Amino acid sequence: MAKTVKSAKKPAAKATPKTAAKPAAKAAVKPAAKASAKPAAKAAAKPATKKSAPKTAKAKKPALKISMLKPSVNNMTVRVFARAAGFDAAETDAWGHTRSPEYMARNPAHLTPMIEDKGLPRGVLWESCAIMQYLANKHGLEKFYPKAPAKRAMVDSAMFYLIGTLYPYVARATYPALNFPQYAGEVGHSDAHPDKKSEAQKAAMAAIAEPLEVFHSFFRDGKPFIGGKHPSIADIRLASTLEFLAVIDYPLPKWAKEYMAAIEKKLGKAYAEPAGDVRGYIAYVKSQASAPS
Repeated sequence: MAKTVKSAKKPAAKATPKTAAKPAAKAAVKPAAKASAKPAAKAAAKPATKKSAPKTAKAKKPALKISMLKPSVNNMTVRVFARAAGFDAAETDAWGHTRSPEYMARNPAHLTPMIEDKGLPRGVLWESCAIMQYLANKHGLEKFYPKAPAKRAMVDSAMFYLIGTLYPYVARATYPALNFPQYAGEVGHSDAHPDKKSEAQKAAMAAIAEPLEVFHSFFRDGKPFIGGKHPSIADIRLASTLEFLAVIDYPLPKWAKEYMAAIEKKLGKAYAEPAGDVRGYIAYVKSQASAPS
């Protein structure tokens, strides 16, 4: 290989006069150096300014339309999540409008919270847990809703256990004091004697302790939150639900009080602002109950 290269160079050197070689070399080298040096410097400088600009400006997530009721912990759940996730949320108070023809045309279940999104098959979505799951999936919010199947399953299990077991107890225990309508078929919804209604309410209150302990011993299992070091959507749903228990002065265990305080500290205003609406309503109904008639 080396011999072939040498034999190719010698004829080329003889054929080209020495006087012609030097000017050609100078002409080829100097203009090329001048022409390429400046554009290279400019090209190196421009990308540096472009790369540094996005660091100072954080892009907001798309605007989110939420129809909600301020006194509700179900609604509080989505309001907290939307703020914690960084959505530019536009909230509409649906108090007194959920049975209107306009609302029913979009949401025949007449429920809140409800979000609007063009990407949804029917344009709207209700149920707090479904809303959080959808938004977390769509925007890749893994710190709230992990993608790993096993970790996600635990978050899902905690949420479904809450809405299927714990929340019905909480509703039966707190709705009479909150002046919320009872579910059809419940004693509180019937024309039963007030003593029977009171008995049912007390039974529900007593039943809260068992599922509450399950969240502590099983789902948290020594971790700060169900989600680990950061609150998951299941944590937001649980903490919001426990807010209602203040209306009946339920004696929360020490761990539950510390857990709720830790979530509020971690999420800051994202939690405190929606929680303030629920707490304000609870304070109002308690003051009305204690006021002389």
